[in-house]
Amino acid sequence: MAISAKMGKNMDTIDRKIVSELQKDGRITNNDLANAVNLSPSPCLRRVRKLERDGVIQEYTAVVDHDKCGWPISVFAMIKLQRHDETTVQTFERQVQNLEMILECFLMAGSADYLVHIVGRSLADYEAFVKTKLHTIPGIASIESHIAYGTIKRGFQLPQ
Repeated sequence: MAISAKMGKNMDTIDRKIVSELQKDGRITNNDLANAVNLSPSPCLRRVRKLERDGVIQEYTAVVDHDKCGWPISVFAMIKLQRHDETTVQTFERQVQNLEMILECFLMAGSADYLVHIVGRSLADYEAFVKTKLHTIPGIASIESHIAYGTIKRGFQLPQ
């Protein structure tokens, strides 16, 4: 749940508290949320619905343990494109959207064009994914893989 720069400027203290509480616990009841932000339930629910309509709150999801779900391999791949014309960029970005093993894809400044977070069931699974999926996307110049072997911090709550 990200706060856009434009919306962030229009949010008041109560909106920020609501977002913070929902980032801590997306399953919190409206009554508990209202108590946490010192509102009555009806105005609290109206504010939550407005934050959802405005795109501040984009979705609700469960954070799961990748390893326990059978996806222990986590790879961060730096991808460079051969060209940066509209067709190459749009083709890459469209095809990445359809690859389930890619959890996140970030447009980057610096030496790589994209940073892609990929999960796999094994190193062989990741290798097959690269050979049969990533390498088939036209316009990729290089893929530099960085395999994570542990997680030190994983957060989803924005600073207040």
